[in-house]
Amino acid sequence: MSNARKKVPVATILDANDKELMAIRKIEPDGNMLVIRGKIFGAMPMVAKLTPAEARAALKLLDLRTVLFLLTFLFRKN
Repeated sequence: MSNARKKVPVATILDANDKELMAIRKIEPDGNMLVIRGKIFGAMPMVAKLTPAEARAALKLLDLRTVLFLLTFLFRKN
């Protein structure tokens, strides 16, 4: 067996020009918050925290069409 490191999964958020805006390396709970760790623009480390109130506010931005899209989102091809 080799001592190769496991590849860490990364979720990438792209900008309007399909350039990497943010690479998310870890999402974890911290008390009542959700902590998102990653890098912005491939270089700057970032830690973002989402509170329950902000998550509820984000859900209010969704309309019925977007909710229906999200229900099928993970099953779509790239």
